[in-house]
Amino acid sequence: MHWKKHVTGLTFCFFFVPSYFTNKYVLSVLKFTYPTLFQGWQTLIGVLLLLLSGKLGWVEMSSFSRSAALSWLPGSLLFVGNIYAGSRALACLFDQAGYTWGVIHLCSLGAYRVFQTHFKPNHLSDIEQHYVNYLISVLLLVLAAHPTGDLFGAWKFPFLLSLRFQSGCCASALLGFFLLLATVKLKSGLASEQCNMWIFLSKVMAICLSPFVFISDVNTPSLACVVFSHIGEVLLVYSDRILR
Repeated sequence: MHWKKHVTGLTFCFFFVPSYFTNKYVLSVLKFTYPTLFQGWQTLIGVLLLLLSGKLGWVEMSSFSRSAALSWLPGSLLFVGNIYAGSRALACLFDQAGYTWGVIHLCSLGAYRVFQTHFKPNHLSDIEQHYVNYLISVLLLVLAAHPTGDLFGAWKFPFLLSLRFQSGCCASALLGFFLLLATVKLKSGLASEQCNMWIFLSKVMAICLSPFVFISDVNTPSLACVVFSHIGEVLLVYSDRILR
C-alpha cells in the first residue's frame, strides 16, 4: 500500500531527529569532547543489541565468512571516519576545528555511500554490514581512546556522574540502534530515490527544529556547511533520478 511507504519514511524521521539532537546535546551542550568514548559506547551497544535481536529473530543475521567481513573492511573504515569526524565536529561546534572536522565528516560520508553503492558485496546484508561496521568501530575506537587523551580526560568531565549525562548517553545508544533498523527498513522498502528524499527531508526537519531546542549562533561558516550539505543531498536525489 502507498500509505505504508509514508509510514516507513515518517518512522525514519521520528528516530533521525531525536537521535541527532541527543548526540548534539551530549557533545556540544554538555561539552563531552571525547568522541572515541562516546562513539565507542554507541557502537558497543549497537553490537550487543544486534546480537540480541538476531537471537530473538527480530532481524535476520546469518553467519558469514571472514573473507566476507574483510571484503567490507574499507567500508567499515570509512564508517569509523564518518562517525568519529561527525562527533568531533559536534564537540567543537562553532570552533574553527569544528568546520575542519565537518568537512572530513562530509567527505567520509560521501565516500562511504559511494563504496556502499558500487562495491556492495552480495554475501552481506545491510544488517550484517552494520554489524561488521560496529565491530571494527569498537576495536578502533578503544585503541584510539588512549592516544587521543580521551580515556584519561573523561575522568575529569564534570557531568560524568550526572543523571543528565548518563541518560543522554543511554538515549543516544538506543536511538542510534532504532535509527539503524529504521534505515534498513527504509532502504529495503523504498526505491533509492525515495530513500534519499526521506533522508533529505529528515535533515531539513532537524535544521528547522534545531533553533527551538538549542541556542544557535548562525554565522557564515556554519551557514555554508548547512547549505553545502543540503546541496549534496539534493544532487544525490537528482542523480538517482537521472540514472534510473
